[in-house]
Formats: sequence, C-alpha cells, structure tokens
Amino acid sequence: MRDKSVPVRLEQVTKIFRDPKTKTEVAAVNGADFEVSPGELVTLLGPSGCGKTTTLRMVGGFELPTRGKISIGGEDVTFLPPNGRATATVFQSYGLFPHLNVFDNVAYGLRVRKVEQAELKRRVEEALALVGLTDLALRAPSRLSGGQQQRVALARSLVVEPKVLLLDEPLSNLDALLREQMRVEIRKIQKALGITAIYVTHDRVEAMSLSDRVIVMRGGVIEQMGPPSSIYEDPDSKFVAGFVGKVAFFPVTYEGPEGDYAICTLEGKKVRARKRAAAVSPGSPACLMARPESLRLGEAGAGIADGVVSANVYLGSSVESFVTTAYGEVLVQIDDPAEKKVWPEGARVSVSFNEALVRLLPES
Repeated sequence: MRDKSVPVRLEQVTKIFRDPKTKTEVAAVNGADFEVSPGELVTLLGPSGCGKTTTLRMVGGFELPTRGKISIGGEDVTFLPPNGRATATVFQSYGLFPHLNVFDNVAYGLRVRKVEQAELKRRVEEALALVGLTDLALRAPSRLSGGQQQRVALARSLVVEPKVLLLDEPLSNLDALLREQMRVEIRKIQKALGITAIYVTHDRVEAMSLSDRVIVMRGGVIEQMGPPSSIYEDPDSKFVAGFVGKVAFFPVTYEGPEGDYAICTLEGKKVRARKRAAAVSPGSPACLMARPESLRLGEAGAGIADGVVSANVYLGSSVESFVTTAYGEVLVQIDDPAEKKVWPEGARVSVSFNEALVRLLPES
C-alpha cells in the first residue's frame, strides 16, 4: 500500500446543534484547534457527550462545522462530502454485508470506485494479509468471531488507501482480551503503513497504549493534549488527572516555591511536590495529585494521612491496597509484593508519598 502520510489541521472548529423543541443552541464542539502530524496516531479521549465523536465526524465529512476550518494535506476540505476528502472510517458497528464473503466485503469500496479486476484482487489480498485474514477470504461474516469481523472492517477501510484513517470506538463491542489483542494489532498496522490516524475512545487504557498523542475533551472543549506520559504524569486539572488514571487528591494550600519544589501545607503539616501546574498561585487552595505508584504505607502517625486498610487486591506483580482516610479512599500500589510488606486488611497505617512524583493542581 502506498505511503499516504499527510497532516490534518483543525482551526477553531465549532459545531452547534439546535434543539428543535426548546429552540436552544448547544455547542457539541467549541473551538477545537489542533494538528495531527503525518503518520501520527492521535486519540480523542473523554466521557460520553464530550464532543469527540462529533469532532471525528467533522474530519470525515459526516458533519459540517458551524464555523472553523478543516484541512487534510494542506487542502481545505471543510465542506467537502466524505467521498471528496480521502478519509476512511472504521465505525463502532462493523457494518459488514451479511450476503457477501470476507473478500467481497473488503472489495466493496474498490468496486464502487470501478477499480480494474486485477488491481482489485491484488489490493484486497494485500489488505487481508495485513490483518491476518488471508485464509478466511471466502468465509461469511456470520462465521467470524467479533475480532475477525473487526479485522474485516479495518481491511475494508485500508484497501481504498485513504490519506487519513478515522476510528470511532472500534473495539467497544469486543471482550476485554480481544480488545487488548486488537489494540496491539491496530498500532502495528498503523505504524507499518505510516498512515495518519485519529482514534476516538472513552477508554483510557486504549488511549494510553495506542496513541502518539492524546487529546482530552470535556463539554465540547479540549482540556489538554500531549503524549500519553505527559497526560498521565503531568495533568493540568483534577478532571484530566482523574479521567486518565487512578488517583488520590489531598487538599493543600500552596505557600510558594523553594528551589525545585512547591511548598504546601496539609492541615498544618509541611509537604513538598516536585511538579506544579502553571495555574496554581501562592496562597491559593490547591490539591496534591498522587498516583497509586507514588504512594507508600507505613506505621500510623508517620506519614501525611492515617487510615485503615479496607481491602487488598492481588494482581500478581503488584498488590493494590485500598486505605480509608479522612480524605476519602486512597489506592496504594505495592510492586513486587513478595519482597515488600503488604499490610493486612483492618490494619491502621499511614500514607506518605514520593515528592518527585506527586503534582500540585488547582483545586477547581
């Protein structure tokens, strides 16, 4: 398949829907502004109703923006129909034709485009080999597993050699193990082809494992964008921190900087954090964000918060200890439990944290 790596650019794209009953206007997407580099896979992540699917549909031409501009490969495609912008979409529902076998399902888009038969056969066989379905070319969709059907849908999108691949929650109908396997396969295929891709999901694990960059949305607005590691380790708000991973928050007052650290007080105790969001100012209410892997347990009274171990969940390479504290339930991850102490359920403990890993965030 030919290299089709091109950039995608959204400039202040807004989509407003009008409620026919109440006559009110709702901004499903408000001022989306970002660029996807050639060959990059960017994921739009957020809760239901945040605008991620509407954004994807506008890139694909299935929705037209109220205002703003969308360009693909430097060409303005804002108001072009789907068949005029060289994109292909893999939908949540596979949409396979039940009366056609696998080969003919994949070939459908090429037949619509009146591709010559020899070229059609070559491209379909190439697409099926890419998704590992060569031996199932003559099988009916009803005789395929969910994962195999998803591969057919992916091959059908890739065979038309789009410039941009759009994926709208394509794994949501699969069970957990198949989702994990397909995440890996999609990532491998996308990188092998070097195709520019935009992926939509509400599953943070999918977003983190698949993406070059993640764009977190809420209420039609982009909250934050960056590499998965940056979104996870250095969120700018409590919403982003909580949406992309397990987290505990401790209410503090930010006193000011001291060298490389931010100095805070937690109920009279002086605590430090190596990382700080730009929106936090001295004297303002703030919170310390602590991931489970940044926390540790010790004797009661020795840390920043005392509590009681309410449950231990064994995960093989780690144990998750849930501790009930005055600040709510705190999750502490204990790696290599065979070598480290795991406090029994009901034990009184204290929670402390690694100052280099916690981050200071604005309270609101």
